[in-house]
Amino acid sequence: MKALVLTGVKQFEIQDLPTPEIAPNEVLINTAYAGVCGTDHDLYAGRPGSAAAVPPIVLGHENSGVVAAIGDEVTNVKPGDRVAVDPNIYCGQCEFCLTQRPELCDHLSAVGVTRDGGLAEQFTAPATVVYKLPDTVSLRDAAAIEPVSCGVHGLDLLDLRPYQKALVIGDGFMGQIFVQLLQAYGVHQVDLAGIFDEKLQRNKDLFGVTNIYNTTREQIPADTYDVVIEAVGLPATQAQAVAATKKGAQVLMFGVGPQEAHFEMNTYDIYKKQLTIQGSFINPLTFKDAIALVSTGKMNIGALISHEIELEQVQDFLEGKFTGVSKAVVKVGK
Repeated sequence: MKALVLTGVKQFEIQDLPTPEIAPNEVLINTAYAGVCGTDHDLYAGRPGSAAAVPPIVLGHENSGVVAAIGDEVTNVKPGDRVAVDPNIYCGQCEFCLTQRPELCDHLSAVGVTRDGGLAEQFTAPATVVYKLPDTVSLRDAAAIEPVSCGVHGLDLLDLRPYQKALVIGDGFMGQIFVQLLQAYGVHQVDLAGIFDEKLQRNKDLFGVTNIYNTTREQIPADTYDVVIEAVGLPATQAQAVAATKKGAQVLMFGVGPQEAHFEMNTYDIYKKQLTIQGSFINPLTFKDAIALVSTGKMNIGALISHEIELEQVQDFLEGKFTGVSKAVVKVGK
């Protein structure tokens, strides 16, 4: 089978690999689409994602496809089923798994990170992370179910109410996902701050954003928001997120920044405003919620997919040779 193999730091090779063998509890999937995200940029550059990727390895952790074969113990899907795959696999035995915090698993593994993923014509996954798709979800859109599920986990960590005013900082794919998620969760006003006029205006026109701010020339209002989602991961935007809060507010630090980065905040403001500052890591048990949001039309992720590329174009994409990107998916299967 054809596969794009990460062989070293910023090194890819198209290789012909044997069809993967499946264990009794695993599923073999003919890949349709694989999404490319910020984690793939990190893994390509030799930085860890949810875990470290050790070359040679096939990346691709946002995957959809069709079941080709199943192991003897698999009962939840059958050959021919259209599926999406949650990449994250938990040990089920560590302290965090046994206290209902599997995302913090001490032995986390992941399809497309620690084991071969969807940037190949076929890949395997445990049946426990393979989800059958409703007919209303295309295989193309299904390649973006995983990032939606990560956003769902972030919002599950917050106390959301309809009266709240929310701000999303970051007009990348995840920021735009959060715009739609907050509205699906019933928050009555959602504002968006970013750096691209076209993306900001599109979210205002198509997805009901109330106010937009281009931070290259506009200030985000201070002391204004009940909920702030930081979806960039830079010290400057993290500081902006805290400054935008009103008393009693919640800040979700979702953006993934450099491991050595720090940002400054006024500790008295945290005390005086009684702020909640919450981190969010991956997507424990939120895949079915994400599929439901997409299948019922509460989330329009197809409108956010701007590029459909081939395996041979992935390296150029990760090198920043494409412009105007909202979200890219790799068309792997025929």
